[in-house]
Amino acid sequence: MKIYNMVDIMMSNTGTEACIHTNCGGCAYQGVSYEEQLSLKDAGVRKILEKSGLLDCEYLGIDGSSSIYAYRNKMDYTFGDEFKGGETTLGMHRRKSFWSVVTTDSCMLVDSDFNIVLAAVLSFCKEKGYPVYRKKDHVGLLRYLVIRKGMRTNELLINIVSSSQGSFDIDELTSRLLSLDLHNKVTGILHTIDDKLADFVYCDELRVIYGNDYYEEEVLSLRFKVHAFSFFQTNVIAAERLYRTALSWIEHKRAGRALDLYCGAGTITQAIAKSADYAAGVEISPDAVRSARENAGLNALDNCSFIEGDVLEVLDGLSADDFDLITLDPPRVGVHPKALNKIMKFGAERILYISCNPQSMANDLMILRKDYTIEKIQAFDNFPFTKHVEAAVLLERRL
Repeated sequence: MKIYNMVDIMMSNTGTEACIHTNCGGCAYQGVSYEEQLSLKDAGVRKILEKSGLLDCEYLGIDGSSSIYAYRNKMDYTFGDEFKGGETTLGMHRRKSFWSVVTTDSCMLVDSDFNIVLAAVLSFCKEKGYPVYRKKDHVGLLRYLVIRKGMRTNELLINIVSSSQGSFDIDELTSRLLSLDLHNKVTGILHTIDDKLADFVYCDELRVIYGNDYYEEEVLSLRFKVHAFSFFQTNVIAAERLYRTALSWIEHKRAGRALDLYCGAGTITQAIAKSADYAAGVEISPDAVRSARENAGLNALDNCSFIEGDVLEVLDGLSADDFDLITLDPPRVGVHPKALNKIMKFGAERILYISCNPQSMANDLMILRKDYTIEKIQAFDNFPFTKHVEAAVLLERRL
């Protein structure tokens, strides 16, 4: 039985290179060899499957990421300080601390241009003396810096996020950013106004300062426009590997009509549509649905459509006999139990389940196996140095 894939792992990059950001809470396995990381993650998945009574299924082990450094195509950096009253920082939260922020301008998980842009933005804001937004009293200007990259197109999208409490010289910052010596192309510089109390990036107003509000990416031989607030896989190369593996499991049977639930920007929907009679995607995010529709047009696919709404509610308006393949890519909490029961009543011949949380996946599979045989499960490490594990599952309806 396969334990984990070592094809691309026996590289000069073993995972033991020292990171200088020892206080950063972004990584769980600093200094741990990549082989050991995979072994630990594989053991964790096996333990979950064994505890759930699912190890009698064909478990194919864990597939490693072909790149363990510079694989992230998106980072949300937070403005703050590492110590109360200290100088302004920009980066990730300090390990085991909600309030402290560590400047991560030498991170090894991102393209070097991310570090250059971060350092330039931080230097500019400190030079201007802009106050950091304080979460306790909700006062201040600087909130976040979001950088996104097209891994196949080498396009950068830079988004400065501030409150409306004061002026921000975005034009001068834009000039400085465009003068940086980068190996990627800056395709857009944005200024987002966020006055929400919640501690995550929210868009009250989006201002396009330079270029576009999107970058482009290529996945599974399809072209995608990824807008500033659209969800897209963070490790595109590894995600594509997962998708290709999962889709290869169903190649021997044509997907006549497919239903892709929790479809996001419609990557899987469109990949299936290339060889199916029809594919429909369901997604609750309006931004993601708009992107999915736009991208389907970009790829000249007229046999797929996208429905905006909650899966639990949308299922009630669909005919149970219309689909012979259902794909699921739910959020970390898994599928709502009521939605899961509705899915099972559809009676689709096959279900392709893609998961970003092995525990919630196991919980869902224990319910699905009442009507379905679990043909195979494979784990994927799409996020080296973190504890996150992805997985794909093929289920066939019992006769």
